[in-house]
Amino acid sequence: MNRWIIATRPWSFPASAMPALVTMTYLLWQQSELSYDVTLNIWNGVLAIIGAIVFQAAGNIISDYYDYSHGVDRPETFGSARLLVDGVFRPSTLLLYGIGLLFIGIVIGLFLLFTSGTQLIWIGLIGVVGTLFYYLFKYRALGDILIFIIYGQLIALGTAYVMTSRLCPEILLISAPIGLLVVNILHANNTRDIMHDRQAGIRTLAMHMGMRGSRIEYWSMNIIAFLGVIALTVCQYLPWTALIVIVTWPLAWKNCIIMQNATIDNPEKIKNLDAQSAQLVLLFSFSIIVSLIASTYLL
Repeated sequence: MNRWIIATRPWSFPASAMPALVTMTYLLWQQSELSYDVTLNIWNGVLAIIGAIVFQAAGNIISDYYDYSHGVDRPETFGSARLLVDGVFRPSTLLLYGIGLLFIGIVIGLFLLFTSGTQLIWIGLIGVVGTLFYYLFKYRALGDILIFIIYGQLIALGTAYVMTSRLCPEILLISAPIGLLVVNILHANNTRDIMHDRQAGIRTLAMHMGMRGSRIEYWSMNIIAFLGVIALTVCQYLPWTALIVIVTWPLAWKNCIIMQNATIDNPEKIKNLDAQSAQLVLLFSFSIIVSLIASTYLL
């Protein structure tokens, strides 16, 4: 059973769970502090979190299948859960596993569709396309953009919609800083793999930017994410307690220094930076959640 769990890359789940969970706590804060006159469907929110994780797990597995099939993942590379490279699964078995999880995610989405509204259709369709064909975007240097759209915007927008049965555009601002940090998970991965991806004949954004440009992007995403929360607090989109995110800056700084020391010919220096970037997403988002709960129920 353990190998089936490892195949989903559970360390990366903060990328999908945190935008949805922050959205849920944000709506609860709005309802209590700003007299938000909409009844919130909490159970739909819980299902949205589960659905987002299931979709990400499916996407991780399907992406591993295509990376292996296209020669991107090989014995000497660092990416993926390595279960295909090490011969633990047959490619067809892993693909069926990913499609099975995607089907479960679609079923959850259909239930939420019938309990919320038709606007969820286009949000869900983008999610399905992104899950199935992420590798095509990644191989054409569009992976970073797609990840921000899905994890930095659509997950939050969809979660808010199934909880309120209406689109809440302000949630796009709240989730954007988290989305930028999620993009850094992918960007750290692609920066580490520049040399190997070039050998595989694909093109990622990190390859186009080179090591210097990739460092600048990684630093920029971190800095803008923190400045974004500060700006949202000043503009009163978030309570003043949200400034607690500053306590997670030392981890962001540590990750940036690791990226700064990376070189194309020595990718081992950042072989775990994608997982460390996911850890930052978890702690950064959790600090926002704590601030919203504190502002809602304690202050």
